[in-house]
Amino acid sequence: MDEMEEELKCPVCGSFFREPIILPCSHNICLACARNILVQTPEAESPQSSRASGSGVSDYDYLELDKMSLYSEADSGYGSYGGFVSAPTTPCQKSPNGVRVFPPTVPPLPQAQHHLLPHTGVLPPVPRNSCLTCPQCHRSLTLDDRGLRGFPKNRVLEGVVDRYQQSKAAALRCQLCEKSPREATVMCEQCDVFYCDPCRLRCHPPRGPLAKHRLVPPAQGRISRRTSPRKTSTCTEHELENLSMYCVQCKTPVCYQCLEDGKHSTHEVKALGAMWKLHKGQLSQALNVLSDRATEAKEFLVQLRNMVQHIQENGVEFEACLVAQCDALIEALNRRKAQLLSRVTKEHEHKLSVVRDQISHCTVKLRQTTGLMEYCLEVIKENDPSGFLQISDALIRRVHMTENQWGKGSLSPRMSSDFDLTLDSGPLLQTIHQLDFVQMKVPAAPILQLEECCTQTNSATLSWKQPPLSTIAVEGYILELDDGNGGQFREVYVGTEMICTVDGLRFNSTYKSRVKAFNSSGVGQYSKTLVMQTSEMSLPSFGSKTLAAVAWFTFDPATAHPDIILSNDNLTVTCNSYDDRVIMGNTGFSRGVHYWEMTIDRYDNHPDPAFGIARADVMKDVMLGKDDKAWAITDGGISKGATVGVLLDFSRGILLFLINDEQQGPVAFNTLEGMYYPAISLNRNVQVTLHSGLPVPDFYTPGESEAAGSVC
Repeated sequence: MDEMEEELKCPVCGSFFREPIILPCSHNICLACARNILVQTPEAESPQSSRASGSGVSDYDYLELDKMSLYSEADSGYGSYGGFVSAPTTPCQKSPNGVRVFPPTVPPLPQAQHHLLPHTGVLPPVPRNSCLTCPQCHRSLTLDDRGLRGFPKNRVLEGVVDRYQQSKAAALRCQLCEKSPREATVMCEQCDVFYCDPCRLRCHPPRGPLAKHRLVPPAQGRISRRTSPRKTSTCTEHELENLSMYCVQCKTPVCYQCLEDGKHSTHEVKALGAMWKLHKGQLSQALNVLSDRATEAKEFLVQLRNMVQHIQENGVEFEACLVAQCDALIEALNRRKAQLLSRVTKEHEHKLSVVRDQISHCTVKLRQTTGLMEYCLEVIKENDPSGFLQISDALIRRVHMTENQWGKGSLSPRMSSDFDLTLDSGPLLQTIHQLDFVQMKVPAAPILQLEECCTQTNSATLSWKQPPLSTIAVEGYILELDDGNGGQFREVYVGTEMICTVDGLRFNSTYKSRVKAFNSSGVGQYSKTLVMQTSEMSLPSFGSKTLAAVAWFTFDPATAHPDIILSNDNLTVTCNSYDDRVIMGNTGFSRGVHYWEMTIDRYDNHPDPAFGIARADVMKDVMLGKDDKAWAITDGGISKGATVGVLLDFSRGILLFLINDEQQGPVAFNTLEGMYYPAISLNRNVQVTLHSGLPVPDFYTPGESEAAGSVC
């Protein structure tokens, strides 16, 4: 019941309702609080006229919630919603719950009338032309001559507040104690008041007229108060009449006197008890719906709490994975660091070895030279000419030989002291700075374009597209067909194109097809399955021939050398350079069987073009096949008007070449794996036109394709 407490508090004072009244907007307010927020309008100016003239500006005029009268003046006397005009000097305050309220602005009475006011604490009467604004919806209304008595009392809310306070109270307190209420000892059933002993002796003496009242213990009095029937509500218009009917149009209980006076005589009225039961039933139904929503909200909260737990668990797991990845990078960097340090150490030792060898060699030569010089000096000191001349020639030769040994370069260091090693860490640092999370999802299921899908004889053409609102990157598509007998699906095409013709199907057979997209995050869902029927016309049997994918492609200007010249929608190619230049197709193949042809439109001065396949990183400025990134045919009867065919079978991993429908030699290669692109190299003396989307030649029987579900 704690959640209900806010419903039982006044929006002005923030305390539990005391003598609540019902405003025409269906909100409730304490009677005393209603007096506090009354605002008096000028005597000669109604709120409506103030709004029209613009002489007064309301604090709530900007809302403009409702200019229509909720209750007709002729029907209920409650008045209509009008402007809310207050004196400019009226200070605006706020209630404990944040609602804007205004203090009473009762005009001062003349000094002569001050002695007429009673000093009993009774509030003065409500002045004329008073205006009341609902503190919750800010709707304004003007009070009539009855003032606040014109609003019905909400006895149901008063009873709910009473029961709630009794259920929350730890002990019943005396209702007559002025400052700190004492604990009640008795309750008078007739007075409906709880008394402590001093207040009972003072206010409820056991003699006189009150002696016949029945006094019971407080607990019993609480029970009897709950079980005793509530007082019958009386009409606000006729205080002596009980409310017994319900006006459907005004949506308010009325008495018989109201019907006789004519205010509700033309309105539809019903019995109060019947409408009470009807509205209880409607409220119960609405509560059932609201209860279902509350149950859904509770389940949703449980889901959110579980999500919080999952987020925490996934966060811990993701952090551990991130730490492991960073540790792996650090470990790899440390290994590379050790390798680089090893190279530096080897270079250091090599330099030291060369310099030390040079020092040792130079030291030996210097010792020999010094010894020769000392010996020659001693010989010069001899005074025997004949003896000197006997050895002088030999000494002179030795001196010259030794001098020549110290010739140019012998006194230059053989090794520099600088290390000619520079660590290029810029790209790695840039990569580290760019290291970030990539949020990529698997692609959505493609949509088959039924208006472009068709069958012709024993071939089927399928076309598909990405969902219109999909923004996920797609790297390629995988097309699958069954065997025509309801068997397992097999991959027949993998590539970036969104249209494909499958040839070699059996006649008069029903095939099922589907397609899915993939990217670096994984493979997406399949599209809807399309059922196709081949022609009933019979042609020569293909036996157990495996399906071969027929793909259309063109030359790719994005990967071409700048000297390449394209035309005919990128199907015809030539070159403006005498050197060989390479251009590739815009579709790569990694599975299936593919065949395409190229016709020689111009062939001058033996240009020696090359035709074949290449990887994406093939060199573009040398002849095709000169490196290990391409395989090509360069000779074999090529001339103007010739047709060069290339057959690529990944099921067997082989490559075949044909010139004018004749196979050139044996199988060119038989261990092909990975992604390959159609490619040619040519110079300015040749022009070639590409023909793609061709069936496999009749002489060739493809091998078994790879199992479905394999990845490029």
